[in-house]
Amino acid sequence: MAGMNMISAAQRFHAYANPARFMALSARLLMPLAALTALLTGAGLWFALAASPPDYQQGETVRIMYVHVPSAWLAMMGYGVMAVASAVALIFRHPLADVCAKSAAPIGAAFTFLALLTGSLWGAPMWGTWWEWGDARLVSMLVLFFLYLGYMALWATIEEPVRAARAAAVLALVGSINLPVIRYSVVWWNTLHQPASVFRMDGPTIAPSMLLPLGLMGAGFTLLFVTLLLVRMRAEILRRRVRNLRLAQAGGASEV
Repeated sequence: MAGMNMISAAQRFHAYANPARFMALSARLLMPLAALTALLTGAGLWFALAASPPDYQQGETVRIMYVHVPSAWLAMMGYGVMAVASAVALIFRHPLADVCAKSAAPIGAAFTFLALLTGSLWGAPMWGTWWEWGDARLVSMLVLFFLYLGYMALWATIEEPVRAARAAAVLALVGSINLPVIRYSVVWWNTLHQPASVFRMDGPTIAPSMLLPLGLMGAGFTLLFVTLLLVRMRAEILRRRVRNLRLAQAGGASEV
């Protein structure tokens, strides 16, 4: 019975390896995802900018948090998706795995850049500096941004798709070591960043009036990531189909 369950699970796993099935499923999901993304992000922005109070210490600048914190979450989640997809591509040769990893990289890089930018804007009035090289969280986030850029550069510079996918997958997996460094940098070293205030064993330390817009923005940004990922994966699949058709036409022409 256990063997049959494992076989059926493997069959379900490989069933979604069919790009045509993925294209059909993603086409049905895109509109509801886009609508829910707009709803959550719009509600989050309204609460963040209009309904939530200013912080008693940071004043109005605390509103940068509602963009900065979700961006930082998605920067790390994007690389996590990229690393997991790369592992699946190397181990199981799943045909959609490297498509997922490649598609996630620019989105994760954009969120990382947004996190760095808003962090600097937030840090200037709070810390008195736009950047601090001695801060482990800042430096490790910058390293994450460069890892994204390096991953995308490998795909761009290696013309043969299979070699490019393998090289990029190895880089993604090696670079994933940076994720726990980012997560625990405020624990391992003395940094300008405060310790975690949302995901804590004893519960969040943020006031509910601020936690609500932060949660809405986090959910909205997460759905935005998923929506953009599906769009980019669909575009990548179509691009590969066009490439294969051109190669087939070129091969047919050379035979003639």
